[in-house]
Amino acid sequence: MPRIPSVRGRLKDIPVQGRKRVLLAAPRGYCAGVDRAVIAVEKALEHYGAPVYVRKQIVHNIHVVTELEKQGAIFVEEVDEVPEGAHVVFSAHGVSPAVVNSAAERGLHAIDATCPLVTKVHREAVRFARDDFEILLIGHEGHEEVEGTAGEAPDHVTLVNSPDDVPNIDVRDPDKVVWLSQTTLSVDETMETVRRLRERFPNLQDPPSDDICYATQNRQVAIKKVARGSDVVIVVGSANSSNSVRLVEVALEYGAKRAYRVDYSTEIRQEWLEGAETVGVTSGASVPEGLVKEVLLELEDAGYGEVQEVKTAEEDLMFSLPKELRKDLQGNRDARAIGGRGRQASA
Repeated sequence: MPRIPSVRGRLKDIPVQGRKRVLLAAPRGYCAGVDRAVIAVEKALEHYGAPVYVRKQIVHNIHVVTELEKQGAIFVEEVDEVPEGAHVVFSAHGVSPAVVNSAAERGLHAIDATCPLVTKVHREAVRFARDDFEILLIGHEGHEEVEGTAGEAPDHVTLVNSPDDVPNIDVRDPDKVVWLSQTTLSVDETMETVRRLRERFPNLQDPPSDDICYATQNRQVAIKKVARGSDVVIVVGSANSSNSVRLVEVALEYGAKRAYRVDYSTEIRQEWLEGAETVGVTSGASVPEGLVKEVLLELEDAGYGEVQEVKTAEEDLMFSLPKELRKDLQGNRDARAIGGRGRQASA
């Protein structure tokens, strides 16, 4: 994806009492599931030509969506907007069986770019519903991922938006209850919700493995460490990106005096930096690294040229592309079939 130029000289270097610096969180930016989904759309365009349709935003980042639109992707809300027989990509957030069936009825060539970690939660929902468990799904109402997971077992799922919802939840059989969660939530808030649920339902079962994805957890751990030493934190990410919004909340909870979310470096305001010696920087799991680099360039103009990376984890997880896209146009195995661009590739 192309570099987004910053507006150099827009921010001024106003003196502060101490030494100006940036604490740069690592890991940050693209996770394996996002990388896989974005490459899936790019390769679908290579294979089949434009237009290729995508149900919902492939990932929750305005820059990624805009750039894919320039290449010929058309984003739609539902599959009934896609011409019969066309190619459609399901987003990284997953879809319900009803959406899959609707696409098949229209004769669409569907490519499933659902993050494998979301698919894991779908399979858990199917399994627990088959065993007649009531599933308490911790997540945000209206989020595509929640809609997809709930759609796997609609008669067995009760949505829990927050810890405050717990007193109002009723279940058929308190001895057959399990919790699952959206993958991009705040770890701390999710665990508080689970704690309250267990107080009401002592026999509440846990999922067989953690539902909150590794990338969400890693980015939250990193920003917790960065926030403790930061006067202000800047999170790069879009407003509809759950994990990006959570990073702002976590930064404030763990010590940052101020925290802001931006899509682009040009949104940073001079007054945010007033009196700040240390600026923390991170990005959500659907953000290309190039957008972070532009933030660093503008902060350098404001005197924050010293950048110290705060690394709390290494990420090397890789996901295979959807099976339809693992070969190039000549039928040879594509070099990007497993691993894509890497976790922090330049935009």
